[in-house]
Amino acid sequence: MKYIQNDLDNKTILITGGAGFIGSNLAFYFQKNHPNAKVVVLDSFRSGETLSNGNLKSFGHFKNLLGFCGEIISGDINDKVLLAKLENEYKFDYIFHEAAISDTTALEQDLMIKTNVNAYKDLLDLAVKHNANMIYASSAATYGNAESPQRVGREAPQNVYGFSKLSMDYLSREYMKKTSISIVGLRYFNVYGAKEYFKNTTASMVLQFGHQLLAGKNPRLFEGSDKILRDFIYIEDIIQANIKAMEPKESGIYNVGTGKARSFQSIVDILQKELGTSATCEYIPNPFIGAYQFHTEADIATTKEALGYEPAYEMEDGIAAYVGEIKRVYEEEVK
Repeated sequence: MKYIQNDLDNKTILITGGAGFIGSNLAFYFQKNHPNAKVVVLDSFRSGETLSNGNLKSFGHFKNLLGFCGEIISGDINDKVLLAKLENEYKFDYIFHEAAISDTTALEQDLMIKTNVNAYKDLLDLAVKHNANMIYASSAATYGNAESPQRVGREAPQNVYGFSKLSMDYLSREYMKKTSISIVGLRYFNVYGAKEYFKNTTASMVLQFGHQLLAGKNPRLFEGSDKILRDFIYIEDIIQANIKAMEPKESGIYNVGTGKARSFQSIVDILQKELGTSATCEYIPNPFIGAYQFHTEADIATTKEALGYEPAYEMEDGIAAYVGEIKRVYEEEVK
């Protein structure tokens, strides 16, 4: 679906983290709907380098960009030489900033702040110099254990990732006061959909449960999973919010969710219906009690007002739309 009617012919769009989950979906959105726009993808791509928790430092993967015809740059947003090249050799009209250390369990506070906060300031300076509107990925992790529904202004991050994203939001507000470009931060809730497989263990539980079921395994859930509720949002609604944020009524920080909390148990139940399975759920103790969000639900009133955003996918719709891709990835990557 085309979310804006603006003429993007001859406009130049930078997507950082463009080989990742959301960035690659954005790249293909523009290629399909605005073929005369110039899209530049920047990603560090995976190198095998890991964080101290054993997870990959970068989840960017070339397979997410198979079929993409735009320009691709391999590079790190912390590289000042690269940023100077972007400033001097291009003229961007829009910047979609999806690159980050996005692993919420990462312990490297120095790397998290350097990559998520300091490099973002450099990109904001680039946006100002190019007069380019900035749309960037914030996160529901900024809320930590704040009560539902989560509203902007009620943040309580519980890890350095959430702290880094909140720091980006504060920085953005300072720039909003002194620049004419629009700056929109989008606080993503629990996103699922195509091109997330290469996030490995940080991929959504929709994908992970789907692959457990396809492998003939019993899905493993935490005890009380019918009462652990999250705002799960399908990738198409994330793309909708990003595109509508290109020309917002007002710069700001906005939640991007469905505004509805659904249980992990519901994910399995819907998947079983779509896949035609009847596996028995196994329930295990939750080891994260005290450091775990038991209820998230985005307040999206201001998002609707400022962006014209309206979520189109209930969980049933999103999983139904996604299940074919879950099967494809299982056949090609997992088996």
